[in-house]
Amino acid sequence: MIWLYFLGTTIITFIIMEGVTWCTHKYVMHGFGWYFHKDHHQPGYPHTFEKNDTFFAVFATPCILLFFLGLRPQLNYLFFVALGILFYGIAYFLVHDVLIHRRFNWFKNTNNRYLKGLRKAHKIHHKHLDKPNGECFGMLFVPFKYFRKRQ
Repeated sequence: MIWLYFLGTTIITFIIMEGVTWCTHKYVMHGFGWYFHKDHHQPGYPHTFEKNDTFFAVFATPCILLFFLGLRPQLNYLFFVALGILFYGIAYFLVHDVLIHRRFNWFKNTNNRYLKGLRKAHKIHHKHLDKPNGECFGMLFVPFKYFRKRQ
């Protein structure tokens, strides 16, 4: 029965991470962290790594700490909070870096309506090359209008 609690903790954390991502993207990346995020909005940025990739290390740090604290003195709920964050991070990587920005040659020919909607919403986000006037700051949950056949 305790594993059901831990599974629920992981799933709820995963869902909450979308809100955390939205807020972080809007208020940190498009706020005081714009210096690191700016190159991500420049078309045709030629490098394998972007300054924007710095956020990966920053966001991974609390997750690593939660894994450590979740094993001390014995397995506890913090481990499963970290697991939810990790799973969200993996989903984010697969959707953002692989599917949307094609930084790796995986999932090139997807015909899935949901994945096409995610790509469309993110393309709208990248129409804005500067810091203000952004939209679609989420990653996995985007407005339904992007899933319609025609706009």
